[in-house]
Amino acid sequence: MFGFKSAASRSSFLLKNNSTKNLLLKANSNSLRHFTIPFLPTLPQNPGGVKGSVNDNLPKTKIDKFHASYHWNFEKVLAVGLIPLVSMSLMNGGSISTFIDLGLSYTLLMHCYVGFQSCITDYIPKRVYGTWHNKAMYALTFGTLLSIIGIYDMNFNQKNSGSVGLTTKLWGAKSEKSEEKA
Repeated sequence: MFGFKSAASRSSFLLKNNSTKNLLLKANSNSLRHFTIPFLPTLPQNPGGVKGSVNDNLPKTKIDKFHASYHWNFEKVLAVGLIPLVSMSLMNGGSISTFIDLGLSYTLLMHCYVGFQSCITDYIPKRVYGTWHNKAMYALTFGTLLSIIGIYDMNFNQKNSGSVGLTTKLWGAKSEKSEEKA
């Protein structure tokens, strides 16, 4: 129906090809490769991720409240703090004070930093990728520091009018071009 081949005919066609069969067998032999980033080297893992035997006690984990509940609360405060800052800039039509613009820019930057930090922790775990986890965190921190300098320059340079002014100019440039064509 609708010109699509059925799943059975597609799979039988694929399995007739020997190179496809070999590729499928290789892919199924190492199930860890399905859950890893292909271009990053991984550390050797124990089967099932279990260290020791069944009768060994679990090691006590170090409790770090900053990377647990405080981190989560900080994420929530940043997300809620963006609501009044964004709404003030939208209600004033782009003409807000430099300090509110600076607060909006830095709050948005920190919100992005904490979000990307969580993504790195979830998808590039130190247990699997080793030093690549640290390299990703250092790259994120370095990019954030460069962004802090850029935001400061964007808000206090005489030629620039802050992030809200830049956004207003970008949206206004498209509408001005469309008015010239009409």
